[in-house]
Amino acid sequence: MYAILDAWTYLYIKSNIRVLIDKKVEAGFLWQSYLRAMLNRYIFTVFALLFAGVLYSFSHNGKDGYKLVWADEFNKEGAPDSSVWSYEKGFVRNHEDQWYRSENAYCKDGKLVIEAKRVHIPNPNYKEGSSNWKSNRQWINYTSASLNTRVHKSWQYGRFVMRARFDTSGGLWPAFWTLGVSKPWPSNGEIDIMEYYREHLLANIACGTNKPSVAKWYSNRRLISSFNTKDWSNKFHVWRMDWDKKEIRLYVDDILMNKVPLDSLYNPDGSNPFMQPHYILLNLAIGGDNGGSPDETIFPKRYEIDYVRVYQKE
Repeated sequence: MYAILDAWTYLYIKSNIRVLIDKKVEAGFLWQSYLRAMLNRYIFTVFALLFAGVLYSFSHNGKDGYKLVWADEFNKEGAPDSSVWSYEKGFVRNHEDQWYRSENAYCKDGKLVIEAKRVHIPNPNYKEGSSNWKSNRQWINYTSASLNTRVHKSWQYGRFVMRARFDTSGGLWPAFWTLGVSKPWPSNGEIDIMEYYREHLLANIACGTNKPSVAKWYSNRRLISSFNTKDWSNKFHVWRMDWDKKEIRLYVDDILMNKVPLDSLYNPDGSNPFMQPHYILLNLAIGGDNGGSPDETIFPKRYEIDYVRVYQKE
């Protein structure tokens, strides 16, 4: 496109230079003509790029009858929107090392930032001799944040999209996932649109079994190095879930990571946890059952989310 516009600018000047010389027009006028031609070039470029962006958005989200029904672009400064997001607090699951608190999540420069920090502060729930992992730790060594839309927003079926980037250092365990609104875990259903730990990117779907708190997993994983992308963790990527009455499909950068039909996802009691609304969770965990050791990692570390969007069919 630039080549065409440069050629047009050249031809414009060439075709008018004889007229300008014949009329003994000052060189300043010729320079002004050139600047006007260059301005036209850049105006055209701006509109062309805007049009290309519209086409890209339509091709990825407007096809198949999908329509945007909700989004958070995080275009504010300070705390995330309290009419949408709630927080988990304390030690929550998977024997993870971090203490969740709301202060570690904030909006800055058009992004949601979840920041993990290394600290050394007393555990307010500490009980000497306790057998509970949440209360037998005397100290909190890491803090982070976990946000969710459980109280305010949930959706049944649709296209869920997130653009984000995160550090892939040891011990970090970021996720973009959903849980069903009804029944205890895992019979409420879990969809890990994005999960990362120990050099692997995962896409998981889970339903219930006959044993409480034991899930039936449909999981796929790929080494980050297998994407053959230089500086993968320094770049933003797009994760997407397409969920309808027939199946769930999980993607990263339009690469299919996992696909499971809904008729494979029934609980033993005959209920299907993916035929109900789900809410969104965003969190950055540390260590625990799967995250690996964070001992050699330099903190703080950030999980940056550019946007989260939900589309549904009309």
